[in-house]
Amino acid sequence: MNDQIAGFVCRVCLFVAMLGAVFLPPLVHAQTLATIYNFCPQTGCLDGDYPFAGLVQATNGDLYGTTNSGGVNGYGTVFGITPAGELTTLYSFCAQSACTDGANPQAGLVQATSGDLYGTTVAGGSNGQGTVFKITPNGALTTLHSFCALSDCSDGSGPMAALVQATNGDLYGTASTGGVNGGGTIFRLTPAGDMTTLYSFCAQSDCTDGDSPQAGLVQATNGDLYGTTTDGGEGNLGTVFRITLNGALTTQHSFCASGIMCTDGLFPASTLVQVGNNLYGTTTGDEAASYGTVFAIAPSGQLTTLYTFCAVDGCATGFSPNGRLVLATNGNLYGAAYGGPRDRGTIFEITLTGTLTTVASFCGSTGCADGFLPLGGLLQATNGDFYGTTDSGGADNKGTVFSLSIGLGPFVTTLPTSGKIGMTVKILGSNLTGASAVSFNGTPTTFTVNSASEIVAKVPTGATTGTVEVETPSGILTSNAAFRVRL
Repeated sequence: MNDQIAGFVCRVCLFVAMLGAVFLPPLVHAQTLATIYNFCPQTGCLDGDYPFAGLVQATNGDLYGTTNSGGVNGYGTVFGITPAGELTTLYSFCAQSACTDGANPQAGLVQATSGDLYGTTVAGGSNGQGTVFKITPNGALTTLHSFCALSDCSDGSGPMAALVQATNGDLYGTASTGGVNGGGTIFRLTPAGDMTTLYSFCAQSDCTDGDSPQAGLVQATNGDLYGTTTDGGEGNLGTVFRITLNGALTTQHSFCASGIMCTDGLFPASTLVQVGNNLYGTTTGDEAASYGTVFAIAPSGQLTTLYTFCAVDGCATGFSPNGRLVLATNGNLYGAAYGGPRDRGTIFEITLTGTLTTVASFCGSTGCADGFLPLGGLLQATNGDFYGTTDSGGADNKGTVFSLSIGLGPFVTTLPTSGKIGMTVKILGSNLTGASAVSFNGTPTTFTVNSASEIVAKVPTGATTGTVEVETPSGILTSNAAFRVRL
């Protein structure tokens, strides 16, 4: 159990130790960065500590996440937190004998169309190699699968990434190790918990198909899933891959395949995000060859490096981006790097053409009370602000939840993000009470306001792919992404 955690933490520690050797000029700390919660304010860290992953916003408007350790039993928690910072611990792992309910979650959560949240633990479970679990927004947890249930862990082990719910309703994810060849797996899980291993990495000689997937998957508009492996590939420094919902895998790009300079980056460890036709992601790099990159990759596999950290600015803009990028409502991408000024991390904005700006830098207060090491990436909530976690720092040096306001306005989002005519869709937003109209790409529809944060509507006859709009007493709210109407 501890080997899985130690392996990844050692890589993080290597980067952190390396940071102090780099000269980093100071940056002005953004005044809009605010700590809304400090973990471990009481003896025993009953609320959890060291939140490794990012957050997800549920249809009730609250944010949900995990801590890697702490809680009643010391093995991590699931928590809910309001945008204002009121935190509730929903579940403490290892509540069952031998931690059969899981231990040490490193990944964030995903809310399924059922309203339940799904996640993974990297350790614990019946076989000590991690779990997939379901938890209600009120904290009722069900363990759906314990990894290494099959001979030689052919079903995988050590899942480190969040799940994604595909358009067929099933959940898809990665396990960082195990599988038939020991290089990790891609799996499919029904909402009820029926597990199928779709692919085992390192199936090719020298692992040219990739090894050790530590990030989650994203379903592109073409219906296929895309992801990354941290190792393997032709250069043995990571890959981008595409896999169908039935398990046919294609390696799209091998990082540092030329073995010279690695200008395309190395060690991709974040989930990709699709914008238009392209997918965007980051590489963390290492202390010898690279300080990380932001890249775009076309569905055909052509990769473009948009930004190379530390190339021209002495690392003033940060380095080693780790968490998933998020497409904000202003059309730009936002992410976090865990290296940078004051050796503690930054938040950056990057345009789709590669112009990068540092928005905020951590550890700007005495004792790093604002936190440091933002490993989990960012979430833009429907109020327009960004939210995330830091793995360390804060008032008690056990991590924080933070918010960042850059002046972006409120919007709505849908669950799911695509559907057929007549399908019921949940619309998440802020201050939706009194909504008077809802439309899908200009086509009006019937709806019900369930709460100030949720509307239920049907995809109307005649609707086409485009944004969803909600007319409220305070103005018209537009979805942050197009709702795709499927045939």
